[in-house]
Amino acid sequence: MTDLYGCNLDEVPFTKLCGGDRLEEHSDSCVLIARIPGIEDAYALRDSKNPDAGTLRFTGTELRAAGIATI
Repeated sequence: MTDLYGCNLDEVPFTKLCGGDRLEEHSDSCVLIARIPGIEDAYALRDSKNPDAGTLRFTGTELRAAGIATI
């Protein structure tokens, strides 16, 4: 198994995950997503409103199983 947390993401561009908050009419999604470089079908997610909270990393299979679209 590949170590998803072993890759440096300092220069990796994150993009806003499509959509807004389904429960709040005027609220935007605060989830940012990026491909993890050098690892096929691996992604990093973080909170745009709290960037110091850290980054979570998942395989594409894990995200799709949770109903989260990948880029």
